[in-house]
Parts: sequence; structure tokens; C-alpha cells
Amino acid sequence: MLLTITWRGHNTTDLSFLLFKNPYRPQKFELGYGDAYVFYPELSDEKTTAALLLDINPVNLARGKEGSSAAGLFDYVNDRPYVSSSFMSVAISSVFRTAMTGRADDHQELSDTPLDLEAAITMLPCRGDSAMLNRVFEPLGYYVRFETFLTDEKFPDWGESKYVNLTIRGKILLRDLIKHIYILIPVFDRQKHYWVGNDEVEKLLRNAGDWLSNHPEKSFITSRYLIRLSPLVNNAIAKMAAAADENVIDEEEDAADPAETEKIEKKLNLNAKRLGSVVAALKNCKARSVIDIGCGEGNLLRFLVREKQFERVTGADVSSLALTRAKEKLRIDEANDSLREKVSIFQSSLLYKDIRFKGYDAACVIEVIEHLDTARLSAFERVLFEFTKPRYVILTTPNKEYNVKYENIDENKLRHGNHRFEWTRDEFQTWARKIADQYGYTVKFSGIGEIDDELGASTQMGVFTLC
Repeated sequence: MLLTITWRGHNTTDLSFLLFKNPYRPQKFELGYGDAYVFYPELSDEKTTAALLLDINPVNLARGKEGSSAAGLFDYVNDRPYVSSSFMSVAISSVFRTAMTGRADDHQELSDTPLDLEAAITMLPCRGDSAMLNRVFEPLGYYVRFETFLTDEKFPDWGESKYVNLTIRGKILLRDLIKHIYILIPVFDRQKHYWVGNDEVEKLLRNAGDWLSNHPEKSFITSRYLIRLSPLVNNAIAKMAAAADENVIDEEEDAADPAETEKIEKKLNLNAKRLGSVVAALKNCKARSVIDIGCGEGNLLRFLVREKQFERVTGADVSSLALTRAKEKLRIDEANDSLREKVSIFQSSLLYKDIRFKGYDAACVIEVIEHLDTARLSAFERVLFEFTKPRYVILTTPNKEYNVKYENIDENKLRHGNHRFEWTRDEFQTWARKIADQYGYTVKFSGIGEIDDELGASTQMGVFTLC
């Protein structure tokens, strides 16, 4: 079985530093069930490929196996030595252990940078689930293609083989690519060569906790990875739900101190201006149906439902707790039939394709993108501008330049502890124009809040219009 990882770009030979494997010397690793080899079939400044070849010894698989019969052939005649399976996942964790952590010593900046990476997995068992390859890998930001085969070319009536050669490509961190492959190979193989217990739940959460809880195929992945053992599957899903609720930001503050009260009032005033500006932009676009992606507790939704122009209003958020609060604020359970028909709320993530995002005149993403890791922005861009593709997109984000006007925020600090980044006006506009050009939009910019002649406004807003 063979796994290759290819990087296209500049100085791509540095892939060897990220993998901690010498490109000029093939290396051999002895495992309990065979040998793993790492080598570089292609090495240049523009394109470098690293290969992991696993050579399984079927005798070692059966030796000492409980129930194995010396006279039987089943232990020796099977697909295990030839397909990508949990054996490959174990080899990945053994050979690329350091790369999976993201540590790269003198090349740490490169390790923390999304790269144009492609991985090819040969003979991945699929068993009629080829459509799931797209549904599992595409939400993670990959372009997916796979090659299928006839079971036997001499007997085409036997249909297609249950194995595929899979290739995935995306702009992503190397460590994330390796972890995705490590977790998802056994998901499609549906078998594991070792005992699966509670420690397997912890392994799943440790290596997939940052993306699995929001994945649209979370249940499928979790169930398959844990070989459909219901107690383990339920335990894993419950832990993911608990972790998601703990990450919800509680923005309520104690206003007992008059100075703190003044700060909160300014914050609330800015928030009201921000929401008012968004509503005004939606009215100007003459939008009649609006979806607020990352709606939180429904602050924008409360503004929208009051306006007759908006005939359909929807909120989506990854946090179930935030959505519960949104329903309480909107009093959905007490609402009349007309309001219930107008408003809908569902759980989802803006990082993954969701067919429910489609069909709206306008999509709003208000003070959300700064909470995303920069490595995940490309997934967000594709979901919103390529897959959902509404007529209008209204997006707001903090203006980093304005932070110097806030107390206790140094030049290099962010406005909120949960922000992954904040953009200056030039950075935001450069990104927005690039996205607009790439996906066929025009974009206009404006500031929200008090405007400083040099620093601009506290919040910056972009209104995208589909050409």
C-alpha cells in the first residue's frame, strides 16, 4: 500500500524538513506486521513528493493470532497486505509522528503556513461508499478525485471493485493533512487490526477534535472510526457536544463599576450601529430572504424579523447552546404561525458545505471570520462564495488599526481573546477584492462606528454583489 504527499510551490524541497525525513536517503522502519519505507520519487524546487510504502508480511499477521488455524488459508489469503487500512494509519503515526504535531524547529513558520498539498492513497476500500469520499473530504477544504476499477475486466457484469485510488488536494497545513488521512483511512476501510476501546475515543478527539465536531458527516465518521460500537460512539459524540458548549463565549459582563458600565454602553452602542448598518445594507440590496451564518444568539435576527421587507429569515450557528438562546430571545415556541413560517434556525458550520445555506438573496457573516484559524479561511471562502453563492454577501470584521483607541489593548494584541486574527483596512480590502475577483463578485467597503481620520472606524464592512 502506498501513500504519497506532494507539495507544489517554491522551495518545495523543504517538505523534507517538515516531515523530518532525508530526501537523499531512503529510510526503512520495522513495524510489528511488516516494514515501512519513506523515499522521495520527485524532488525539485517547484514540486516535491514524499512516499510512504508499507510492505505487510501476511505471516506476521497470523502468527500468534487467537483462533488462527495452521491448516486454514483465511489468515493468509485476504486483502490486508494490499489495501490502505488501519495498518497504514499506524504506520503514519509511527513514521510521521513529529510532522503530525506541527513542530518543525527552524522551519516553524513554514509548518504554520497552508501549502498547496496533494495526497494520493492507493487501494482505499470503499465498498459502495464512493459518494461519501466527496462528502467527507470536501468539507475539509479538498478537491477530491478518485479512480475506480472493475472487479474483473473479464467479467464486467461483476461490477465495480470495492477499492479506489483516492487523490485529495487543497491549501492546508501539512499537519492537518496528515491527521485527516490518519483518521479517515480506517473510516472507509471499516476494519481495524487492533482492539478498539475507550482509548480509541480519546485518540479520535485528540486528532480530530478541532474539525470533527462541526463536520456535516460527524456521525458517519465517528461511527465508522469506532467500528460501530454504540457505547464508544455515544461517548465520543457526547464529549464533542460538551466541548462545543464550553467554547461558547459568554459576553455578559458585570456592570457594577461605573467605568465598566460606560465601556459596556459604548460596546452596546457600537453593536447596535453595526446591526443597523447591516439591516440598512440589506434593505438597499432589496433582499427579501436572508440567512445569518454564525448568528450566535440571534441579535441580527431580532432586527430582521421586525422588517416587513424580509419575507424569510434564517439563522445558522455551530453552537447548539447559542441557538437555544436565540430561540428564547425570538420566542419561537410562543410565536404565531406567520412568524414561525418566516423564521428558521438550524445548527451548521460555515466551514462545511450545507445545502440549507442555498436559496437566499443575501447571506450575512457578522463579526465571525476573525474567530477562524487562517488555515480554514479557504474552506470558508469556498462554502460561501463558490458553493452557496448568494446574490449578496454582507460581512463585517474588526479594524485592527482602531485597537489603539481601546484601553488595555497593546499594538500587537487582539480585541478579543477568541480572535485568531484581526485585519487592518488594507488587509481586509486586499482579501475581499481577491475573493470578489475569484468568485465573480464586486465589493464595496464602509466603516461602522466613530470614524478617526487616521485610523478609520472600529468595524469595517464589505458588501459583495454577484456580477
